Amino acid sequence: MKKALLLLAACAFTTAAFAQTPSTEVKVRDNGSKKITTEHANGSTTVTKTGKTNVGAALDNTADAAGNVADKAGHKISNAFHKGKKKTKSASYKASSKLRQDTRKMEAKSE
Repeated sequence: MKKALLLLAACAFTTAAFAQTPSTEVKVRDNGSKKITTEHANGSTTVTKTGKTNVGAALDNTADAAGNVADKAGHKISNAFHKGKKKTKSASYKASSKLRQDTRKMEAKSE
Protein backbone atom coordinates (compact mmCIF):
# COMPACT_ATOMS: atom_id res chain seq x y z
CA MET A 1 0.00 0.00 0.00
CA LYS A 2 2.85 2.36 0.86
CA LYS A 3 4.56 1.72 -2.49
CA ALA A 4 1.34 2.29 -4.40
CA LEU A 5 0.79 5.60 -2.60
CA LEU A 6 4.36 6.72 -3.43
CA LEU A 7 3.90 5.72 -7.08
CA LEU A 8 0.61 7.63 -7.28
CA ALA A 9 2.24 10.73 -5.73
CA ALA A 10 5.14 10.55 -8.18
CA CYS A 11 2.77 10.30 -11.15
CA ALA A 12 0.72 13.24 -9.89
CA PHE A 13 3.85 15.33 -9.40
CA THR A 14 5.15 14.65 -12.92
CA THR A 15 1.74 15.34 -14.45
CA ALA A 16 1.56 18.65 -12.60
CA ALA A 17 5.06 19.52 -13.76
CA PHE A 18 4.09 18.91 -17.40
CA ALA A 19 0.96 21.01 -17.01
CA GLN A 20 2.99 24.04 -15.90
CA THR A 21 4.87 24.73 -19.12
CA PRO A 22 6.26 28.26 -19.09
CA SER A 23 5.56 30.71 -21.92
CA THR A 24 8.66 32.04 -23.64
CA GLU A 25 9.14 35.27 -25.59
CA VAL A 26 12.27 35.79 -27.70
CA LYS A 27 13.43 39.21 -28.92
CA VAL A 28 16.30 39.43 -31.41
CA ARG A 29 18.30 42.65 -31.25
CA ASP A 30 20.01 44.49 -34.10
CA ASN A 31 23.44 43.12 -33.21
CA GLY A 32 22.24 39.51 -33.31
CA SER A 33 21.94 38.95 -29.56
CA LYS A 34 18.74 37.56 -28.07
CA LYS A 35 16.73 38.43 -24.98
CA ILE A 36 14.62 35.50 -23.82
CA THR A 37 11.84 36.20 -21.30
CA THR A 38 10.25 33.15 -19.68
CA GLU A 39 7.06 33.50 -17.63
CA HIS A 40 6.44 30.62 -15.22
CA ALA A 41 3.08 29.37 -14.00
CA ASN A 42 3.73 30.68 -10.49
CA GLY A 43 4.00 34.25 -11.83
CA SER A 44 7.77 34.63 -11.76
CA THR A 45 9.73 35.66 -14.83
CA THR A 46 13.24 34.77 -15.91
CA VAL A 47 15.24 36.91 -18.34
CA THR A 48 18.12 35.35 -20.22
CA LYS A 49 20.41 37.29 -22.57
CA THR A 50 22.46 35.53 -25.21
CA GLY A 51 25.05 36.86 -27.57
CA LYS A 52 27.00 40.06 -27.33
CA THR A 53 25.70 43.30 -25.94
CA ASN A 54 26.53 46.55 -27.71
CA VAL A 55 29.56 47.11 -25.47
CA GLY A 56 30.78 43.55 -26.02
CA ALA A 57 30.43 43.87 -29.78
CA ALA A 58 32.31 47.19 -29.74
CA LEU A 59 35.16 45.67 -27.73
CA ASP A 60 35.34 42.72 -30.08
CA ASN A 61 35.39 45.01 -33.12
CA THR A 62 38.15 47.10 -31.53
CA ALA A 63 40.25 43.99 -30.94
CA ASP A 64 39.71 42.89 -34.54
CA ALA A 65 40.67 46.34 -35.81
CA ALA A 66 43.85 46.32 -33.71
CA GLY A 67 44.75 42.92 -35.13
CA ASN A 68 44.18 44.21 -38.66
CA VAL A 69 46.43 47.21 -38.04
CA ALA A 70 49.16 44.92 -36.70
CA ASP A 71 48.88 42.67 -39.76
CA LYS A 72 49.09 45.64 -42.12
CA ALA A 73 52.07 47.08 -40.26
CA GLY A 74 53.86 43.73 -40.42
CA HIS A 75 53.21 43.51 -44.15
CA LYS A 76 54.57 47.05 -44.69
CA ILE A 77 57.71 46.27 -42.67
CA SER A 78 58.26 43.05 -44.59
CA ASN A 79 57.73 44.82 -47.90
CA ALA A 80 60.17 47.58 -46.95
CA PHE A 81 62.76 45.00 -45.89
CA HIS A 82 62.52 43.19 -49.22
CA LYS A 83 62.75 46.46 -51.15
CA GLY A 84 65.81 47.49 -49.18
CA LYS A 85 67.41 44.11 -49.74
CA LYS A 86 66.82 44.37 -53.47
CA LYS A 87 68.25 47.92 -53.62
CA THR A 88 71.33 46.87 -51.65
CA LYS A 89 71.89 43.89 -53.89
CA SER A 90 71.62 45.93 -57.09
CA ALA A 91 73.84 48.70 -55.68
CA SER A 92 76.54 46.22 -54.67
CA TYR A 93 76.32 44.54 -58.07
CA LYS A 94 76.76 47.91 -59.82
CA ALA A 95 79.66 48.82 -57.52
CA SER A 96 81.46 45.55 -58.14
CA SER A 97 80.92 45.88 -61.90
CA LYS A 98 82.32 49.43 -61.81
CA LEU A 99 85.28 48.24 -59.74
CA ARG A 100 86.06 45.50 -62.30
CA GLN A 101 85.92 48.02 -65.15
CA ASP A 102 88.22 50.44 -63.34
CA THR A 103 90.61 47.62 -62.51
CA ARG A 104 90.78 46.58 -66.20
CA LYS A 105 91.44 50.20 -67.23
CA MET A 106 94.23 50.53 -64.67
CA GLU A 107 95.82 47.27 -65.82
CA ALA A 108 95.59 48.36 -69.45
CA LYS A 109 97.33 51.65 -68.61
CA SER A 110 100.09 49.98 -66.62
CA GLU A 111 101.03 47.58 -69.41
